[in-house]
Amino acid sequence: MNDTTGNSPAFLSPTDLPRLKAQGLSVPAYARQGLMPGVLHLGLGAFHRAHQALVFDRLLASGDTRWGIFGVAMRSTQLADALATQKGLYALQIASRDGVAWQVAGALLQTAVAAREPEQVLAAMASPTTRWITLTVTEKGYVPMLADLLVQGLARRHAGGLPGLTIASCDNLTGNGRHLQALCLEAARALSPAVASWIQTQCAFPNSMVDRIVPAATPARLDAASQVLGVADAGALGTEGFWEWVLERRFADPADAQALLSAGVTVVDEVRPFEDAKLRMLNGSHSAMAYIGAVAGLPTIAQCIGQPVLHALVHGLMTHEIGPHLSRQDWPAYRDALLARFANPELKHSVHQIANDGSQKILQRWVPPVLDLLAQGQAFERLAFAAAAWMRFCLGEDEQAQTYTINDPLSDQLRALANTHASDAAATVQALGTLTSVWGEALPRSAPWLAGVTTQLKNISSHGMLKAAALLP
Repeated sequence: MNDTTGNSPAFLSPTDLPRLKAQGLSVPAYARQGLMPGVLHLGLGAFHRAHQALVFDRLLASGDTRWGIFGVAMRSTQLADALATQKGLYALQIASRDGVAWQVAGALLQTAVAAREPEQVLAAMASPTTRWITLTVTEKGYVPMLADLLVQGLARRHAGGLPGLTIASCDNLTGNGRHLQALCLEAARALSPAVASWIQTQCAFPNSMVDRIVPAATPARLDAASQVLGVADAGALGTEGFWEWVLERRFADPADAQALLSAGVTVVDEVRPFEDAKLRMLNGSHSAMAYIGAVAGLPTIAQCIGQPVLHALVHGLMTHEIGPHLSRQDWPAYRDALLARFANPELKHSVHQIANDGSQKILQRWVPPVLDLLAQGQAFERLAFAAAAWMRFCLGEDEQAQTYTINDPLSDQLRALANTHASDAAATVQALGTLTSVWGEALPRSAPWLAGVTTQLKNISSHGMLKAAALLP
């Protein structure tokens, strides 16, 4: 809401909740005052606040007071400070087939910034009330520095004679729990064998898969929230009605499984089938549309899937090149749900947001299904087209000659290689398609794959992105 008096706008606060409830908004159905955090979350971004935080909100509403959140931003101070001003409250616009509804979430009780307040974060890890640590720090965030932070906090728990924790990675990493556990044990062994042994025997690192589309917040979203709330909300988000959280049955407190099940979480013995389906079908299709859309000048996923030729491409990609090789048995229903979700016009999910850090994501999203297809001698034209679209994207200019920023750790290298060979598709594929950091060890040595990508890049260069897509089977 704009303040025309010249004064600072009023921001969302607990005193607004009775008024908002009377207006018909969903607000926290529990007393927040006096609650102590039971979950420490690392990575205070939009996804966590639209996903796990709402599960914990649901548990708090059920009367289980153990699930309040201490939210930790890793480096950025702006959001953490804004949410602290709002006492952890923020609103979400949830768009589904049934329409649009607003909800005020209340599970976030405290915030801090790890880089600015490390002592506060370590103290929270060692608090007797803390039972869980969850993480959404992005795939590229799983570095020794993260493990050092976790191990320092866990060492304090060990020294204080406190019980172990469930430490749940919620990032798009295959085997994310095992990966995080290995990082932590390596750091712990360097610190203290006793601490490492305690972490291994007393802490649980479940694998998990999370699924919900959460676009980055925009000024339009914040303005819409202010109109609905009657006050400003610096943390407002938009998301979809669909969500899924699949957790491995591996908890420091085994009774947590039943609590999570009651809140809609799927608890299973093996997460991998769900994980692979999400990475390859949702994330893989998203990446394909991101590079196609960015080059073709289609700014959102809904606008991409609204193009009949791209709807056919994505449907074919999941139906013929990805789905049959998955072990998730209900993949056709999951495919249909994804196509409906992609078409949700309320989400306005930016292709450039999804395109970020592509060099870090391709190895998990596209490479496994390509290897499956190559091993069985099957066609891979749509995945080759996606790879070619990424290479065209690396030029940094769309088909309307508008430049854009490539947000990627390898951006300078990718742009240089793409522009050096821009007039020669085969040379471009040889330069960009043989980067083992992006494609792994096998695909850069596969002549059929490189030839297939070259064919698709030639078609894109000759016909334009959408007309080239129309040439696919």
